[in-house]
Amino acid sequence: MNSMTKAMAYKILGPAGVAVLIGVAAFIAGFRIRGGSEETAPAHGHDPPAEAAATADVWTCSMHPQIKLPKPGNCPICFMDLIPLAADEADDEGPRELLVSEAAKALMVIETAPVERRFVTAEVRMVGKVDYDETRVSNITAWVPGRLDRLFVDYTGVPVKKGDHMVTLYSPELLGAQEELLQAIKAADQLEDSPPGIVRETARGTVEAARDKLRLWGLTAEQIETLERRKSTEDHVTIYAPSGGIVIDKNAREGMYVNTGTRIYTIADLSRVWVNLAAYESDLRWLKYGQKVQFAAESYPGELFTGTISFIHPVLDEATRTVKVRVNVPNESGRLKPGMFVRAVAEAKVGAGGRIMDAALAGKWISPMHPEIVKDEPGPCDVCGMPLVRAESLGYVGAEPNAGDLPLVIPATAPLLTGRRAVVYVELAGRDKPTYEGREIVLGPRAGGHYLVEHGLSEGERVVTHGAFKLDAELQIRARPSMMNPEGGGSGGTHAHHGGPPAQSAPALDPEFKKQLGTVIDGYLEIQVALANSDARGAKAGAVKALAALAGVDMGLLQGDDHNDWIKHADALEKLLNALAAAAGIEPVRAQFALLSDQVAVVLIRFGSPGKPLYRASCPMAFDNRGASWVQAGDEVNNPYFGDVMLRCGEIEEVLK
Repeated sequence: MNSMTKAMAYKILGPAGVAVLIGVAAFIAGFRIRGGSEETAPAHGHDPPAEAAATADVWTCSMHPQIKLPKPGNCPICFMDLIPLAADEADDEGPRELLVSEAAKALMVIETAPVERRFVTAEVRMVGKVDYDETRVSNITAWVPGRLDRLFVDYTGVPVKKGDHMVTLYSPELLGAQEELLQAIKAADQLEDSPPGIVRETARGTVEAARDKLRLWGLTAEQIETLERRKSTEDHVTIYAPSGGIVIDKNAREGMYVNTGTRIYTIADLSRVWVNLAAYESDLRWLKYGQKVQFAAESYPGELFTGTISFIHPVLDEATRTVKVRVNVPNESGRLKPGMFVRAVAEAKVGAGGRIMDAALAGKWISPMHPEIVKDEPGPCDVCGMPLVRAESLGYVGAEPNAGDLPLVIPATAPLLTGRRAVVYVELAGRDKPTYEGREIVLGPRAGGHYLVEHGLSEGERVVTHGAFKLDAELQIRARPSMMNPEGGGSGGTHAHHGGPPAQSAPALDPEFKKQLGTVIDGYLEIQVALANSDARGAKAGAVKALAALAGVDMGLLQGDDHNDWIKHADALEKLLNALAAAAGIEPVRAQFALLSDQVAVVLIRFGSPGKPLYRASCPMAFDNRGASWVQAGDEVNNPYFGDVMLRCGEIEEVLK
């Protein structure tokens, strides 16, 4: 039956009728999975044939054929009696392997993806501000002592061009230097008719020295030429702008007396600006000198600007854990103004070893001081004259990438991360039935939606991208090597099957830790109640509450294996809660809640229920009959996957104490 039909059946038959109907459907499904053989699967509650039980090495569940245990007992999923598996049905599984049927694979919603060699893209997001280009900031200073009789630029912000008159200065020293030049010229002219000799050459040298003195004191060649032509001194001299730009600072006033070197104006050329960004230390591997960066300014929403990374600061800011990244940006229009806030994105096409693939720089030669200077051949920089260097020396892939430049990558959803270990489940090829092997691998950095693989996988293998946690949980149930227990064996915390025998007791934990864990679980239960009321906003609020409580758990209250295990579980809880809080819409929130519920159940089994009994319930009709479970506070089914449509659909499976 589809979901609509089941919903109608629920309304017509009521909870009891639907439960009976589900039981009949489950019996038929189990019958079909066993190949229609009634002799192979005895009815629940009856002992298997003595001869079969005596020779059986593997026991399975008629309802869940993926379950294979070494001794009789109850199914850990539905708690039915296990049955012996015929010898010809037993599979020779390794300690880290798990064989499931096609039906079980579908129920577990297992999805796989190939291990590939290809370039992947890492995206680095940064924030920062526009600033002056320090190489284009100049000062107008007094080259000789004197009095400022006229300032032609009265206020800051005025645009000026190179050669514009800025200041009229009266200087006795400058007046004397002009007189020296005129006297030197007069003396040289008087010696022009005399025979060549040392006196005549000395007079000419004196003229040149007087000219150089005036030039070094700030007079232009035109001013000196006018002085010589006029043959009379000027009591005031005009100072001109050495470069164009915007006057950003006015340090003097009319009538002031200044000394040599006194700063009068500061001019900034804004035709090119810097954008200073802050990059987290974890993102630095994806940022390279000469890399393009796109950014948007708050003043121009929807419009993108482009710049080039010209400098990555060598020192980390310990307070913010960020590094300053400087970007050169052309600004001929002057729209970008110092102080503007910007949001930037740098995309890096990642190759093997974390090298960057940039088509614009592949095989090129670049200036080590001015990244905008890029050439096809070696030579000097057009700006500073330094020799150009190959782009490959800066961490870029060559002009013609080879197979060694392609990194081995897997989707970021494939590995189960435990802090220092990464485990993936690999679908083994050439098997008659779906078989998965848990494998510990060495991961490189994460690039966008992928991880680079350093060791442990080969190209062409298929890794589980969805359902890996369920496979790992199954291995934990069988006490075999898994993510949480790499050596296998061990047991969980306190939980009792609904109507079945209790499990082992939970470890003795610090009461304060149990109290703090209870606050986290309260946040989870708030999510469950909100979803039962079809309240997505309330569910997300519960996720935020649980995250805050999780951050407040003191790991120092745990010792040994308890401490190590909590670190792994807390990391998984944080990721799942963040994903739920970020989901948009009731159905995506419910999908994330299903994954969160599996993790919460494992945490409760491992560390025990914090002070009150909790109930683990399941609904086989959730997510188009794939089924899902959850944890709730009461013993009456309160379905978070259907809400008021089928609030009581499902059953209590076990009590977590």
